[in-house]
Parts: sequence; structure tokens; C-alpha cells
Amino acid sequence: MYKLDQPPLLFESSRPGRSTAILPDSDVPDRPLDAILPGAHLASNAPPLPELAELDVVRHYTNLSTLNMAIDANFYPLGSCTMKYNPKRNERLAGLPGFASQHPYQEESTLQGLLQLLFELQEMLAEIAGLHAVSLQPAAGAQGELTALLVAAAYFKDRGDRRTQILIPDSAHGTNPASAHLAGFEAVTIKSDARGLVDLADFRSKLSDETAVFMMTNPNTVGLFDPQIGTIAQLLHERGGLLYLDGANMNAILGIVRPGDMGVDLMHYNPHKTFSGPHGGGGPGAGPIAVRDFLAPFLPAPIVARSDDGTYRLDADRPKSIGRVRSFFGNTGVLFRAYCYIRSQGPDGLKSVAEHAVLNANYLMQLVKDLYPVHYPGRCMHEFVASARSIAREKGIRAMDIAKALIDHNFHAPTVYFPLIVPEAIMIEPTETESRETLEQFARVLRSIVDENPATLHDAPHTTPISRPDEVKATKTPVLKWQPGN
Repeated sequence: MYKLDQPPLLFESSRPGRSTAILPDSDVPDRPLDAILPGAHLASNAPPLPELAELDVVRHYTNLSTLNMAIDANFYPLGSCTMKYNPKRNERLAGLPGFASQHPYQEESTLQGLLQLLFELQEMLAEIAGLHAVSLQPAAGAQGELTALLVAAAYFKDRGDRRTQILIPDSAHGTNPASAHLAGFEAVTIKSDARGLVDLADFRSKLSDETAVFMMTNPNTVGLFDPQIGTIAQLLHERGGLLYLDGANMNAILGIVRPGDMGVDLMHYNPHKTFSGPHGGGGPGAGPIAVRDFLAPFLPAPIVARSDDGTYRLDADRPKSIGRVRSFFGNTGVLFRAYCYIRSQGPDGLKSVAEHAVLNANYLMQLVKDLYPVHYPGRCMHEFVASARSIAREKGIRAMDIAKALIDHNFHAPTVYFPLIVPEAIMIEPTETESRETLEQFARVLRSIVDENPATLHDAPHTTPISRPDEVKATKTPVLKWQPGN
């Protein structure tokens, strides 16, 4: 639903003759354009760019910025997406000219500082994972998943072992089955039991010599740590399969337990979540993967290596490598921020991050669980999944109504309707960076919303230019360009 006070577009504010920049005289030889560029590349008319004064442009984008939810301005309890505070120190360090101004085509001899930093990050991520080798190349967590499965596929092919199936819990992130399919495997769903954990009976019944990998998130997406992981790893390894950890929820176990020590063979990180890099809007991102030593030969090339003389190089001489999975080396800006965060925290600090993330989640859960019952009760980890099913039945207020109403109270909405195994799911993750006062205020608002008029809530939010767009129509028939009169 669009409202009358929706801010005008730049095109609508444009007036002929207004200008923001004074351009220097052209230094291109004064020749007809068709003598410089082939006619097929020339437009018949100049592009209809908006014409505005600098003040109008500044006000336009400043006003737009105030309409955005942002971690610097709002509490972001976005379950499973870990929207925690991004320390400004890391931003300043990542912007240092010696790092920010480097070019990917520079000679390695001129990149020694950056290569040393990336090499040390590989070592730190391997240690945190309890695994042996790391690739920093993947561009996001989802691509990290895919890359890890491609590494697994290459490993089995190298052994002459034909494996066709990936086992995936029904509570998994949607990227898990997508990654399995893209890597050429069949995705097989494993049920959750009444506790919200892996159903071991179902796992045993579907585990076979065709099983290549079991993709496990632990803690899982209902916010619970699955203590069966040792048994799962043993059963899987006895059949020759590999245990993969979806590292989206590493924020809960940093410095407390290492995935490799639990039997995990390969995993990915979300450094823009776990290690506080910027997150949202489609990027920037990174998705490093960590693997056991016998999988290391298949990692994407190049890997940062240290030579005997102490210098650093990009090692591309890896004959069993699956090859590049992205251009250049990786998103070094996000990786740099992760490095700064890890070095700032140190081992004890990373453990404290997890402890406070778990403490905050459990405290907030205790404040609201009488009104928003937790589907799988018990102590949670970094997040919990409440259900609005009883509220929907009694008052006609659904999870989406609650999420949208929170925007009117200056809170970002939590994740709703995921995971699919919880009816009217509301997934809440406060992270370790929020204060007790913020959590208590959020709980008060959550409790007050259920006493509001349901008819009013169905139209929430009321304080934004756009209330509830038709999301299905927007997905099926997107309008990606502006036309006069639209």
C-alpha cells in the first residue's frame, strides 16, 4: 500500500537546466562521435538523466537514508541473520590507503602486507574451526556452501567413489538444498524429532553408501545445540560420508567448541555475521570454507602461502583444485574487517562473544515466552523461535502483523515463517552487542502489540511511505525501471 507522502523520485524532482557538477572542457579530439565509436554503439538521444542542484540531491539521499532500518539506528533482532553492530574501528582500518587502494593486478612483491594479513586470517579461521586448511575465496555464505560441496564432489571423484545424495535436515537454511542441487547431488530431507533435533531413526534409515555429505547446522535454526553430533559423525564416517557444518550460527559457539572436534569435515563461515562485517542489501559478503587435511588439495586456487624465505605468495599450483569460484582473490575488504575483529577480541574475547549472545537470547526468551510460546522449549543458544499460532487463533494477529507493527515502534522485524517446521514462526536473535535495556524495551513492545486492534495491525506499518507491498506480485512481475506516469 503506497501513501501520499511517498518522497518523489529524482526524475520527478528534475527541472531542465539545473546542474550539480561543472564538468571540465573535453580533452577528446573534436571529431564526430561516429568517427570515434561505431554507430551501433551510439544512442540516438542522450540518456534522460535527472537534472537537479546539489542541495536537492543531498536532501534527496539524506531523506531516503532516514527511511532505512540500520543497525546503527535500530535494534535488529533478525534471527539466523545475525545483524550485530559493526565496530567503526574496523571500518577505519579497512579504509587505510595502504589496503583500500591496492589493485588485484599488482605484483605479489608489492602486496606482502595484505597477503600476510590474509595468510594469518586463514590460520585463525582454521584454528577456530578445528580444521586444517581454509579458502578465503567464496563471495558469500551460500557460495561457501556450494564451494564446499564441490570440494566434496571432487574428493569422491578422485577416489573413484560415486556418491549421489546429500542429507539435509528439514530445519535447514534454504540455501542447503539449493547448494546440493547445484553441486550435482540429490537432496534428501531428514526429519526433526519432537525436541527440534535431528531424528536419528530417520537419519539411520536414509544413510547409505550413496550418501556423500550430511549438511548440519549446529546450533540449528530453532536455536538448539544438537548433542547427537558425535553420534551422527560416527555413523556418517562409518559409511564413508562427510559431515558439513553450515556455519551461519557460529556466533553461539565461538571459543567454546570447535566444529572439527565434533567430527565436522568441512564448513563455511559468514564473516559478515560472525565477525561483524557489514551485512545486508545483497552485499558485501564473504564465505570462507575450512576443511580437513585430506580435502585441502581440492580447495579453490589460489591459496595464500608462506615461502621458506618468509615472503607470501598466491599459490595456484594445485593440480587437484576445483579452480576459481570468483574473480580475483576474494572480498578482501570484508575479510580485512573479520581479521581486525578477531585480532581485537582474541581467544577470550571470542568466547565472551558467544557467552553473551547466548545470555541475551535466553534473557529475552524468558521475558516473552509466556505470551509467545517457544515451540521447542528449553535453554536456547544464540536465538530462539517463538510461535504466534495461539495469538493468531485467539485474536487474529499473525506473525507478519507483529513483524510489521514492530517497525512502527522503531524496531526492525525479526525473521518470520522460518524455519518451516514451526507454525507462525518468529525467530529472534538479539546478538551479544545489545544492552539489557534494549532487550527489555523490545520485550515490552512485543507484549503491547498483542493488545492493539487487529484490524489496525493488518495495515501496519503506518509510519513508512510504503506499508505492505504485494510481495508475490513484486516477485513474479518486477518493475525494474522508471517510466514517466508510473
